[in-house]
Amino acid sequence: MAKWMIANKKADFDGLAREFGIRNITARLIANRLITDRTKENIQCSEEAVKNYISGDISVLHDPFLMKDMEKGARLILDKIKEKKSIRVIGDYDVDGICSSYILVSGLKLFGAEVDCVLPDRVKDGYGLSIKLVEEALEAGIDTIITCDNGIAAAEQIAHAREKGMTVVVTDHHEVPFEMDEENDSVKTEILPPADAVIDPKRSEGEYPFKEICGAVVAYKFLQAMSELNKDGEPSQAAREEFFDQKLIFAGIATVCDVMELKDENRVIVRESLARIHRTDNKGLKALVDVNGLDAYHMTGYHYGFVIGPCLNATGRLDQATRALSLFLEEDVAEAAKIAGDLKSLNDSRKDMTQKGVDEAVDFVERETAKDRMPKVIVLYLPEVHESIAGIIAGKIKEKYYRPTIVLTKAADGGAKGSGRSIESYDMYEELSRCKELFSKFGGHKMAAGLSLPEENIDVLRAKLNENCTLTEEDFVPILHLDMVMPLKYIDMDLIKEFSLLEPFGTGNSKPLFAQRDVTLLSGRILGKNKNCGKYRVTDEGGKLYDMMFFGDMERWHSFLNDKYGANKVEDLYSGMTDGTMKVSIAYQPDINSYQGRESVQIIMNDFT
Repeated sequence: MAKWMIANKKADFDGLAREFGIRNITARLIANRLITDRTKENIQCSEEAVKNYISGDISVLHDPFLMKDMEKGARLILDKIKEKKSIRVIGDYDVDGICSSYILVSGLKLFGAEVDCVLPDRVKDGYGLSIKLVEEALEAGIDTIITCDNGIAAAEQIAHAREKGMTVVVTDHHEVPFEMDEENDSVKTEILPPADAVIDPKRSEGEYPFKEICGAVVAYKFLQAMSELNKDGEPSQAAREEFFDQKLIFAGIATVCDVMELKDENRVIVRESLARIHRTDNKGLKALVDVNGLDAYHMTGYHYGFVIGPCLNATGRLDQATRALSLFLEEDVAEAAKIAGDLKSLNDSRKDMTQKGVDEAVDFVERETAKDRMPKVIVLYLPEVHESIAGIIAGKIKEKYYRPTIVLTKAADGGAKGSGRSIESYDMYEELSRCKELFSKFGGHKMAAGLSLPEENIDVLRAKLNENCTLTEEDFVPILHLDMVMPLKYIDMDLIKEFSLLEPFGTGNSKPLFAQRDVTLLSGRILGKNKNCGKYRVTDEGGKLYDMMFFGDMERWHSFLNDKYGANKVEDLYSGMTDGTMKVSIAYQPDINSYQGRESVQIIMNDFT
C-alpha cells in the first residue's frame, strides 16, 4: 500500500485565478508543480513563472553558450567544416541516441559538413564510444569524432583517439564520472575525458541553469551555437529557421523517451514538439505515426513514451539502431513505410520477450525470498534473457517490489551485462561508484545505470550493495503524491478541460491527482478480455452519482474489499445488491469519457485505502 502525501504549497491562488482567468483549483495545481522550495514560493510561483508555465514558448529556452565548452566546440567544428575535414557522429542505440544523432547529422550537413554517423551495436560494441569504434573511424580516414548522448565516461577511448591524432568533441548529458575523497565521501572530484571540448550541462563548470536536458537537446543547442557563430555564412536564415522548427520535434520525442522531467525548458520543448508533429516533413516519422494508427493532430506525451519510443528502441534491442536512424533519413515514402512496419513488428516481438523475462525474474525473486528475507537491493542474474531487455525487466521488478533492481544477463563477449533501475531514496550511480572496481564498464545517473562485469563478481556486487545500503523499511513504501483533497462534487466538464493548460503530462509534471474520503460503492462490473479492470457506480455524501474506472491490480483491490467488508459484500457489489455501506477513500483523476460522440465525466481510481 502506498503512502499518500498531499501537497501543501502556498501561493496567492485567488490572485492567480483572476489574473489568468482560471479556477482556484487549477491555480493550486500549477503552484504544486512550480514550487520546489518553500522559501522561494513567491519567486517560483510568481505571475511571470505561471505565465511561462501556461504559455511559455521557445523564446524562454536557455542560452546554449551558458554550457561550458559550447562556444569552443562549435567554433572547432565550424573550422573543420571550412577545412573540409571528415566528421563522424557516434551516438547511442536508444531513442535519445537515435534522435540526437539524426539532429546532429542533419544539422552538420546543413552547414556543409562531410559527415557520417555510426551507432554502436548493443551486443558487439556496448554502450557509447569504444576502442573498436575509434579504430574503425581511423581506418575510414575520419578526422573528427562528435559524440552525442555518450562520451562523458569514455576517457580511455577518447585518449586513444587523441593519441592517434583525431579531434574529439563530446556532447552528452549523463552524470560526470567522479572520484570520492578517501577521507570524506562528500568531496568529489570530476573526471573529464581528454576531449578537445566537453559539452555536458551536468559539468560543475559552466552557468547553464537547467541540468536535466537529454542528449538530443544538447545536440540541438550545439547546432544553435554553430548557427549563431556563423550568422553570415550558409545556409540562409529561412533554411535555418525551418531546420530548428522541424528538429525540435525530435528533441521533444527524445526528452519524453529518456524520461527527463517535464519542467523548465523541457516542458516547453515537449509541448512545442507535440504542437508541430502534425506538420513534420520527415517521411519516416510520418510513417511511424501512421503504422501505429495515431492521429498526429492529437498526440500526447503518452504516445511518445509508450508507442513511438518503444518502436525506435526495439531496433537497438533486437536489430541495429541504424535501422531507426535510416527511417528518419529516408526520403522515399514507400521505403519509409516498410521500415516503420518492420520497427512495429520488432516492438511486438520485444513485448513478448519482455513478458517472459519478467515472469522469470519474478519467479527468481519469489524463490530467493522464500529462503531468506527480501534484499534491500535486488541483483538478478538471468543468463538466458536477451541483454537488450534487461533494463525493461529491471524497471518492472522495481515497480513490483519497490526496491532498487539490477538485472544482469550473459554478455555475448563473455562476462555479464545489464541495467539497473532505482527508487527515489537511492542514488544508484553513486552507490555503484562505491564499488566501481568490480566493473569493466559502468555509467548512468541517480535513477538508472548500465554496467558490465565478470560473472564471478556478481555475488560480490550483490553482497556489497546490500551491505552498504542504508535504506530503511520506510523507504520501501512507495509514495503517492496527491495534489489536494477534492470532493467529487467540484468536478465538471469545464474544470477537466481547463486542466489541459497543464499539459503535456509526464515525469515531473504529472496529471492532477486528488483524494476523496468515504466514496460509496453502489454496483460494479469486471471488464476486459483478461478481467483486468473494473467499472463502478459510486456516490458521494451529496448523493450525486458517478462512473468510476479502475485499471490497476484487481487482485489487490478485491483482497482489500474482502478483508474490509467480506466476500458476501463483494458479491453483492457485482450483482448490484449493495446496501450503501461499502465506503472507500480513493486517490483519483477526473476524466472525460467519449463514446459515440457523447461526452461524460468519469473518475479514474489510482489507489484506495
